[in-house]
Amino acid sequence: MTERQPSLRRTLLVWLLLPLVVLIPLTAALIYELASDPALSALDRALTDTAVAISQIIELHDNRATLPLSEQTARALRADLVDETVFAVGDADGRLLTGPAALLGLAPAIRADDWRFFETVLDGKPVRVAVHGMHCGDAGRVCEIVVAETLGKRNAARRAALGAAWVGAAVLALPLVILAMLAVNRAMRPLNRAAAEVESLTPQRLEPVEAHGVPREALGFVHALNRLLARLQHAAAAQRAFIADAAHQLRTPLAVVRVEAAQALATPHPEDLHPNLERLHAAAERGARLAQQLLALARAEGMALASTQRAQALDLSRLAAGVADRWLQPSLDAGQDLGFDLRPARVDGHAVLLEELLGNLIDNAIEHAGPDVRVTIRTWTDGDGNACLAVEDDGRGVPGEAPELLWQRFRRGHDAGGTGSGLGLAIVADIARLHGASATLEAGEAGRGLRVVVRFARGAAERAQASAPT
Repeated sequence: MTERQPSLRRTLLVWLLLPLVVLIPLTAALIYELASDPALSALDRALTDTAVAISQIIELHDNRATLPLSEQTARALRADLVDETVFAVGDADGRLLTGPAALLGLAPAIRADDWRFFETVLDGKPVRVAVHGMHCGDAGRVCEIVVAETLGKRNAARRAALGAAWVGAAVLALPLVILAMLAVNRAMRPLNRAAAEVESLTPQRLEPVEAHGVPREALGFVHALNRLLARLQHAAAAQRAFIADAAHQLRTPLAVVRVEAAQALATPHPEDLHPNLERLHAAAERGARLAQQLLALARAEGMALASTQRAQALDLSRLAAGVADRWLQPSLDAGQDLGFDLRPARVDGHAVLLEELLGNLIDNAIEHAGPDVRVTIRTWTDGDGNACLAVEDDGRGVPGEAPELLWQRFRRGHDAGGTGSGLGLAIVADIARLHGASATLEAGEAGRGLRVVVRFARGAAERAQASAPT
């Protein structure tokens, strides 16, 4: 089971949004209290107004209270468009002056000038009750005025306050959540950019990661990574320099050995030495070719990592025509027919490297296609405006070999002969990559032979050149 890696984004969002989960309901409750209290208090004042109005009607005669209340006045006091209002009045002796006795029985003992408010059930209906104590004659005598009202307006006020509370909380929460996410995204943006830069690094491109805008907490990691990249770049440069120097130093002694072996073969010598001299000459040829290819490989990698030359506008057809004379004689010696089908194909690139690319493709065909075959060099521009270069033959091809494996360094076909070292196609791939091109292996015409096609995407060379360090 794969362990789930911690997420900085998730951690930040959790610690930013978790308090909101607690604070938003508290805020809603506060808004509800602030909105509902005034409304309910106003409704309680309406009950007190009714009680005060009744108290003004009560008359006292010889410490005895009476309530001369007409039916019309009673209806006016009970009038309400939403709720039902009832009231009851009891004198100081507990005698019911008006209203239902059940309502008066709900009233608690109360002192003069006091008020009591509570909710209860009357005749099966929940009601809000206001109780008022009124002086009735001598000191200590208190009449009770009880006014009850159903809860229609109060429930409506509570619902309105609750709705307002949740709307207010949502209006507050939504911007806070959005701002928290924007803040986290903004904080993560430099890290994402740095990660994208690291992801784009290749052995051919080891540029330092841009530290501008990276948070201080991650700056040390970026600096450490840049120091590691600098060490890797230095080590790669040292390795390339060693390969280039070694190959360069080997060229002279190998050339001497090759010439001496050729002269030894050309001069009279004992017959039993002839196989040894042939093997010596073949080994010298192969060593010289390997040294040349190592130099080409080091040159291509060095130019990919630290290009000091800008790409030039070139025509692949002219470049191919310029190197034709160099390969005519080797193809004749191999018993092959070297042909050209050259049409304009303009690219931006490095002439030396592109000549090396073409030379490796032609040499590969001459070495491995076999005698009595036709090798054709083609250049053209396809329908999308991409310059193309191809070297094809109608020879034996690469039977039984996975084509993608032939791009690997020092990889040769199972039945490959000649003095090759398995670097030719690897050099082609590296040079093509430097120019923003793609190299593919295809079957030749009618399924015979091998066709290597290099396609230079329009504008790719400029992008590859611009991305290389200067």
